[in-house]
Amino acid sequence: MSWGTELWDQFDNLEKHTQWGIDILEKYIKFVKERTEIELNYAKQLRNLSKKYQPKKNSKEEEEYRYTACQAFLSTLNEMNDYAGQHEVISENMTSQITVELARYVQELKQERKSHFHDGRKAQQQIETCWKQLESSKRRFERDCREADRAQQYFEKMDADINVTKADVEKARQQAQIRHQMADDSKADYSSYLQKFNLEQHEYYHTHIPNIFQKIQEMEERRIERIGESVKTYAELDRQVIPIIGKCLDGIVKAAESVDPKNDSQLVVEAYKSGFEPPGDIEFEDYTQPMKRTVSDNSLSNSRGDGKPELKFGGKSKGKLWPFIKKNKSPKQQKEPLSHRFNEFMTSKPKIHCFRSLKRGGATPEDFSNLPPEQRRKKLQQKVDELNKEIQKEMDQRDAITKMKDVYLKNPQMGDPASLDHKLAEVSQNIEKLRLEAQKFEAWLAEVEGRLPARGEQSRRQSGLYDTQSAPAVNNCAQDRESPDGSYTEEQSQESEVKVLATDFDDEFDDEEPLPAIGTCKALYTFEGQNEGTISVVEGETLYVIEEDKGDGWTRIRRNEDEEGYVPTSYVEVYLDKNAKGAKTYI
Repeated sequence: MSWGTELWDQFDNLEKHTQWGIDILEKYIKFVKERTEIELNYAKQLRNLSKKYQPKKNSKEEEEYRYTACQAFLSTLNEMNDYAGQHEVISENMTSQITVELARYVQELKQERKSHFHDGRKAQQQIETCWKQLESSKRRFERDCREADRAQQYFEKMDADINVTKADVEKARQQAQIRHQMADDSKADYSSYLQKFNLEQHEYYHTHIPNIFQKIQEMEERRIERIGESVKTYAELDRQVIPIIGKCLDGIVKAAESVDPKNDSQLVVEAYKSGFEPPGDIEFEDYTQPMKRTVSDNSLSNSRGDGKPELKFGGKSKGKLWPFIKKNKSPKQQKEPLSHRFNEFMTSKPKIHCFRSLKRGGATPEDFSNLPPEQRRKKLQQKVDELNKEIQKEMDQRDAITKMKDVYLKNPQMGDPASLDHKLAEVSQNIEKLRLEAQKFEAWLAEVEGRLPARGEQSRRQSGLYDTQSAPAVNNCAQDRESPDGSYTEEQSQESEVKVLATDFDDEFDDEEPLPAIGTCKALYTFEGQNEGTISVVEGETLYVIEEDKGDGWTRIRRNEDEEGYVPTSYVEVYLDKNAKGAKTYI
């Protein structure tokens, strides 16, 4: 089967068909391109969805992801992110292996098709030219034949007429001979053009057109084959990512199988366990005689009287007092009816410090005393661990600076060892501060765990603010933290805690004495001190000099007790006092 023999007369239809084939190919390219855009948009939406539900850093959501169910959900989000990446791979591969390749092939196909049909039209024009020449010679031969017949008839008529002269007859005979000669020449031309046309026509229909149509057929078959290969590639590109997508789904299934309800239940216990014991039974109150109500052995409010370890509410209370119960100041005091106490509780304002703090929006105490014992212990342990990590980090930095200083001492050309003293002292000071902070939290942690005495007594020993003999009222408040009516309060304890912390904080910085002024200076120009250790000055401003230029081009000055730093020596005019051997000027 060949288009050259079967479709020799379908030049126009073949031209339309091949153009339709190119249109189909371009339509397929457009389809794949839109598919890649869909894959990209889908991947982008999946990534945005995964990012939207990711837990925010340093937020409460991060703590929630301790639970296995939440961890499974987080694994699902991560796997969906990888899943989105595979759709991006599909889009990239389809773009590079299908869209780009087919777009280039379409351009080549259009050029090839244009060349083939140009050759076909050229052959058509050649055969049409031969046909026109044949028609022209044929018409000329026909005209010459008619003219020769008329000239012959005119000669015979003149020759038969006796009245015509001999000269006229001779003239008519010569004219007839000329016409016959012209007809013979036209006949020869017509025969020549006819042979030429038949030859051209045979070559056109049996050589040129079959060859051109055969090339067009091969071109069209290559186009069809290319479409088939592209469709196969389209499927293969999807199949290539199926194993990875399967792994993503397997990861989600594995995360789902790791969900442990028992473990999550245990985490809830660890998160919210207060450490208190349930209250004891309430005895029957007989209104016919004075109440003799005792608290059960396992009641929290009776723990102090039995000499048992004290359970503290919010890390500060000596015992948990329930709303209905008032602590007896003396065993002989008569109890009021329960209804009176209930009414009093409903009308009185709560005096629990942590509740008031929450209502006012107050800050969380530093020692987490607003939390139940178990939760307070966990928070303090977490704080101690964080401080130990910071201490280790600072110690590593100190070791690195020390090593660098040793290198500078051995190789002075690499740097000045004295330039690291300031940084080394700063790091050492930070380590000391962190250690003091860690010791403070470890003391609170030990108090909660029962390894140290009560924090109120320890604070009194450290700060010396309490005198048990001279201030019994304060001592009583520090021990019980209960108001005279038996309700819970911790106002006094808070004040003592602030005093202790303030005293410790002040002791840390009392050792640093400001450098004495050795002169004054006047700013010649305005300097914006943007780097660490520098200070900004305004032109014409007078300041104190506390350290001369040591050859590095900087002078240390002070504006007041809180503001000091370095400025370029060329920016100020320095006047040293008399003890500095007269005044020197640096400009």
